[in-house]
Amino acid sequence: MCRYQDPNKKGTENFCCTEQAHDSGFCYWHDKSIDKTGTEVKALLEEYAKNGGLLRGIYLTRANLKDVDLVNHHQKLGYDFSYADFYHANLMGGHLFNINLNNASIMKADLRDANLNCANLENTNMLGVKWAGSKFENIKFGKKIRQEIAAKKAQKQKNQRASLDYLEQAEEIYRDLRKHSEHEGIFTLSGYFIQKELTMRRLQLPRFSIKRTLSKLVDICCGYGEAPLRIIGLSMAIIFVCAIIYAFTGLSYNGAVQSLSSEQDIQQNINFFFSSLYYSVVTFTTLGYGDFTPVGISRAIAAIEAFTGSFTIALFVVVFVKKMTR
Repeated sequence: MCRYQDPNKKGTENFCCTEQAHDSGFCYWHDKSIDKTGTEVKALLEEYAKNGGLLRGIYLTRANLKDVDLVNHHQKLGYDFSYADFYHANLMGGHLFNINLNNASIMKADLRDANLNCANLENTNMLGVKWAGSKFENIKFGKKIRQEIAAKKAQKQKNQRASLDYLEQAEEIYRDLRKHSEHEGIFTLSGYFIQKELTMRRLQLPRFSIKRTLSKLVDICCGYGEAPLRIIGLSMAIIFVCAIIYAFTGLSYNGAVQSLSSEQDIQQNINFFFSSLYYSVVTFTTLGYGDFTPVGISRAIAAIEAFTGSFTIALFVVVFVKKMTR
């Protein structure tokens, strides 16, 4: 029997290969030393999959699988190729609908014109993949790709060189995915990949550098131009914080300076806070009705808020129009 051992030690299922082993102790499919570049491999693989063979962890390095049919027809779950190795494999025009490539490697594989809709690519090595013409709607990529996880692990181990290398790889992968998403018209996914790509680029910069700090601020404010709702949240936060400052530093109304005071009852303080909130909104939007005027420190806060407000509103318009015109 093949002595393949599945890397998934946490799973409840025991994945055992029942194929006959060669001298190496592994079967034809799990033996990485066997050359699988021949033209007969495609038909053999399709037959092996249909007969219920264990597809997890098989080696198909440089295999010629052009137009291969690996769709598990009439079944809810697709074929499970977890931990499989498709390095440099030719999968052009392949039918890979609903395929499970969790923890697998498709590094430098040719997936042009392949159908990958509903596939699972969580923790998959996708470095150097040729995506042109492939279909990958409703694909599961996971929150982080393999290189991104590896970079964080290397950073914890204080291996800065390895961390930077993984971050560069992650940036390249996200860039390729972003370009292909744009080409396929999947703009929501493309926007997500833009954010991830620029995040990987930012993490390669020195931690306390000005460029990295500014990049982080742009991410927080608008998600690198892909998250207009963040701008709304930021605007509301600025308005609320400034309102609190106005409430304590005071505002002038009809010639009388008002502020929160222990000498006033709770209702009066609440009413004045809402007046401060109203003034903050008017200042942020640069309307300036003139019924309330700042005094003392409030003047500087009002000037900063007005400048920030005009910039933030302009930023929201740009980001919103960019999203809608897609």
